[in-house]
Amino acid sequence: MRHITKARIAITAAAALTALVAVGTPASAAATSPGTASVGSATYARLGIPVTVAPVAQCAVTGPTTATSGTVSASGVRFGGGNSSCTTRVVDADAGLTETKSEATGTNFELSALVLLGGPRLKIGTWKVSCVGDNDGSTAGWSFGGLTGLTALPNPLPTNYVRELKGALNETLATVTFKEVTTPSDGSITLNVAHIRFLPPSGYTGDVIVGSTACSPTP
Repeated sequence: MRHITKARIAITAAAALTALVAVGTPASAAATSPGTASVGSATYARLGIPVTVAPVAQCAVTGPTTATSGTVSASGVRFGGGNSSCTTRVVDADAGLTETKSEATGTNFELSALVLLGGPRLKIGTWKVSCVGDNDGSTAGWSFGGLTGLTALPNPLPTNYVRELKGALNETLATVTFKEVTTPSDGSITLNVAHIRFLPPSGYTGDVIVGSTACSPTP
């Protein structure tokens, strides 16, 4: 079955971006990502000093099915906390059909790592990601609001939309990919609200993910 990806985007009165991406099930789909969601994570280093934030409030349909976290801070980055839920429900017991739903919400993300280099202080006030897998395929959606540190994003927002984070000398210190979507051939889908990748002029190596979810078609 041919892969089809669709997206619908809108801006609410609160200036939040929302999106929905759906992926159909190939004839020989294999459930490689049963269902996970997290508030975000970070893995980077500068001058040989590592900074690691393990996936915040991460859930999985295989367990733990719920998670909650308060504020998590590390050098140059902060997640204001959030929660997640990953569930499975029976759609048709006779046919053995199930549906999974994995979602996470977060607040008050801040990237300050680039400020001393003349870069922006990037903030995202609220965000939510969700992923639903059923016998027909996988659907992922997200929303976020309270973005500061960048000029307004386009509407509609393209999939895998990239913006640059510039320093004092107009050098590109990092990139941010919004609505980052990966759709393997097995019918699964992975969606990140924002994916920050540090570039060599920043002196950092590594990346930061804000709001992440993944799921696969169910058996």
